[in-house]
Amino acid sequence: MGLTQHPPHITRLVAEIEAAPDAELTVAPKSFHDAASVLHHATEKGLKVQVWGGGTRSGYGSPPMPDIVMSMTRLGEIEAWEPGDLTLVVGAGARIADIESKLGVESQTAVLPEVPGASTVGGAIAAGASALRRGRLYGTRERILETTVVTGDGRIVRSGGRVVKNVTGYDMQKLNVGAFGSLGVIVSVCMKLWPVPPAGATVTVDSPEQASAIARPLAVLEENESTRVFLWGTSEDVSALSARLDGDSVDGLDWPADPSGPYRWSIRVPPALTSRAIGHLPDGWRYLAIHGVGDIRAASDDGEGASDLRAWAESVAGHLVVVEAPTDALQGFDPWGAPPPGLDLQRGLIAEFDPARIINPGRLPGGI
Repeated sequence: MGLTQHPPHITRLVAEIEAAPDAELTVAPKSFHDAASVLHHATEKGLKVQVWGGGTRSGYGSPPMPDIVMSMTRLGEIEAWEPGDLTLVVGAGARIADIESKLGVESQTAVLPEVPGASTVGGAIAAGASALRRGRLYGTRERILETTVVTGDGRIVRSGGRVVKNVTGYDMQKLNVGAFGSLGVIVSVCMKLWPVPPAGATVTVDSPEQASAIARPLAVLEENESTRVFLWGTSEDVSALSARLDGDSVDGLDWPADPSGPYRWSIRVPPALTSRAIGHLPDGWRYLAIHGVGDIRAASDDGEGASDLRAWAESVAGHLVVVEAPTDALQGFDPWGAPPPGLDLQRGLIAEFDPARIINPGRLPGGI
């Protein structure tokens, strides 16, 4: 199907999107109804749609080449911000770095990834990405109050509510976290915010065990060559806690970026097994481990040792997921590993929202 064969209300949305994958058509909706028109058209014609935020999490799964790339860049405005209620409603295409900068004026945070690069709010939520602070401030799923999504067949669906104590109905808004758009393209989200205290510090220690000297640090992060404990609170509290840790302390929160390399991995294990998981990493792998959470982000120059690591992780009820790898480099190595239970139930639920399975197909476990 050539460009001239798409209807005018679709072709008027055509846009140049930096770094987007090749596709017959690249569009950038300006409204929820624009997005609905694109998806309705794609369902009618059986066209595969890749949703594009910042492109930072585009390596998951085994997706086919898209027919349409739909960028969310024009849907990035703040719709409502209530500092007194600690809530924010924002378009999915908003860059996390921009949002956090604006929230910082009121000493608030959305508790999204701390080193986001080009990541967008919607992209992080769709991929289920959480902050390094999640052990203290909870993960992204727990912070989502409301989502507006556009389903594969072009319906605009809102779930949840813009108040923190909202207990009516089903928590569909939480199901959208980590669903990679399979339950609809996220176009808007309401998040619970968190107040940022006046002081913070980063303390480098010899081992994660030293963090037990204090109660509830903001985060304990271990990398190949160092372990850092993150603290925040009043100036007095932060100074006292830093002294108890007996390490090198600097003012502020010096967050590390995820390890980089041609192969990137996510290892999840029960929190108590984090150190054991680090011990099972193949030689040469670079890692960032979040103690107390069981989340290890790793990178390597090749895939050697990944099969053994996955076998061990799955033996302790964990998993190893391919976050990114060179095309065709891991033939026969499933990007997600053993499929989760309830795969048929998941397929059935997705069919209610994306009956033609056009949105980001192949991203999810089991090739869904």
